[in-house]
Parts: sequence; C-alpha cells; structure tokens
Amino acid sequence: MAEHSLEALIDALRRLPGVGVKSAQRMAYHLLQHDREGAQRLAQALAAATLSVQHCQRCHTFTEALVCGTCSDPSRDSRQLLVVESPADQAAMERSGSYRGLYFVLMGRLSPLDGVGLADIGVHPLLERATDGVVQEVILATGFSAEGEATAHVLSQALRALGGEQSLTVTRLARGVPVGSELEYVDLSTLAHALSDRR
Repeated sequence: MAEHSLEALIDALRRLPGVGVKSAQRMAYHLLQHDREGAQRLAQALAAATLSVQHCQRCHTFTEALVCGTCSDPSRDSRQLLVVESPADQAAMERSGSYRGLYFVLMGRLSPLDGVGLADIGVHPLLERATDGVVQEVILATGFSAEGEATAHVLSQALRALGGEQSLTVTRLARGVPVGSELEYVDLSTLAHALSDRR
C-alpha cells in the first residue's frame, strides 16, 4: 500500500509543468523524509484552493470572489484592456507597477497542432468586453512565441473588424532589448524587432 501511495504522489507531482520523473521523485522523497509538516500544509493548501479559487466573471483571472479585486477597483482605468494568456502573465504585469487599466485573461493561446482554437481560449467573451462602449484601447500582451504571435494577429484582426464602428485602438506589447543588457549578448531576432519597433 505504501508503494502505491508513493507512486501516486510521484505521478501527481509529474503533472506540474517542467517536472519529470526524477524531479517528482526528489520532491516526493524530500517531503516524506524531511518535511512531512510541509507536505501536509501543501496538501491542505491545494485542497482549499481547488475548492475556493475560481475565474473572475469579468476578466477570467483567479479569484475567490465572483469579481476579482482588480476588476472591482474604481481607480483602475476602464478605457484600457490588456489581454494576457494566463493569470501568471497578469500577475507579472501587476508586479511591474506600470499598468493601471483592466485585464482580460485568455485561457491560453492558439495552437492548431494541439487542437486549441478560438473558442478554447475565450475569444468571444473578449470581443464582447472590448466592444462594450467603455473600452477604447486593447493592448495585446500575448507571448512572443509562434503561438503567441499567431494569437495576437488573429485577435488584432477580429478586434479591428469589430471596432470599426467605434473608436477602438488595438496595440501590441513592444519587443526590445532588455534593460541593462549588452547588445552583443542579445539574440538576433530580438535585436531586429527592437530596431524595427524603435521609437
């Protein structure tokens, strides 16, 4: 029975992104051998989160309320809507402290090879939200991978088509050289985009 429980724990840990068999084994052995109290806290926190955390009805980020704190904050600029791929991306933008508008969190990004289409990432609710008459600018902040770029392109086309009747501006998060980096160490694609997107 103990072997079965250990295998189940290792298999459960392997569901985390970037965790293979050896990493899952190390985590399981560490928790069981050195930190049983931590293992209990982890189990309780996971159980509580899966019961209480849900998606915000307005922006789809994680929250315990029907509407998240950002969406219900009257000091946020409701004329700007920043579109990200995940709640983790939204959290990163918030940590930057540079954005005071509202968000829309997609449920991923387009990936036709994996069978992920427009309906799977929540495009229709985004289009409704963006054309509610309040939003004036939609900022596409999807990743710069091939899938992220494709998602931004499709969303841009759809938003521009719908926003034709109203003054809806669609912009894309800029790409460029990271602050504090040396040009010789920056990859060529980033350099090329930084040059073409120069201000």
